[in-house]
Amino acid sequence: MTSIFISDLHLDDARPDVTDAFLAFLTDGMEGVEQLFILGDLFEVWLGDDDDSPFNRRIIHALAELTIPRYFLHGNRDFLIGHDFCIATGLELLSDPTTIDLYGRRVLLMHGDSLCTRDTAYMAARKMLRNPDTTRDLLSRSLEERAAIARGARDESRAHTRETAMDIMDVTPQDVVSTMNDHDVTTMIHGHTHRPNVHDVNLGKRQGTRIVLGDWDQKGWYLRFDQQGYSLESFDIGTPL
Repeated sequence: MTSIFISDLHLDDARPDVTDAFLAFLTDGMEGVEQLFILGDLFEVWLGDDDDSPFNRRIIHALAELTIPRYFLHGNRDFLIGHDFCIATGLELLSDPTTIDLYGRRVLLMHGDSLCTRDTAYMAARKMLRNPDTTRDLLSRSLEERAAIARGARDESRAHTRETAMDIMDVTPQDVVSTMNDHDVTTMIHGHTHRPNVHDVNLGKRQGTRIVLGDWDQKGWYLRFDQQGYSLESFDIGTPL
């Protein structure tokens, strides 16, 4: 049996090609899969569980149709996903980070943005947005107000990305090591950086592995993990699986 990990799909009704690829993946890519993990940023933006748009209902229905255990942890774009969404989809909400037993291997799951500590502007914004008081304030506003706030935040994020060195926005190597050691793991899986790869990590007295999931844009990325090992795979968006 196999476990599948995905992240950073950034589903948006403006990108029907990615949406169609994801829905096809849920129907055609789940053969032999025993559990699915979504490590954040499933949506480009999530305004709240009360956003009952046709697009959101379509994604919720597709996830609810799955018959395997499925798990989700928040990303920086969909941190407002809450209890109602999880009930409707059958997703179990995981904390970030969380440690699981994966075929006898202790594995740490994260979205990945908390490791980008050299990007001090982003970390400050993250701390503010993840504050429960901020969440309550956002959800108390109308959907129209939340949508306007989200548009402004995305514009600021794009400007920040253009103006910030790529290595600053990547994970901080020392924090990867300390986080893995603190959680007593030799395997970490995360997304966020949009840099799919498998990295060797020197943990001091032992070697570790950091697996970075890719974003869904021109390609759809996923990690396939079973008792024999793992493979980081992709397919062209728009091409049948």
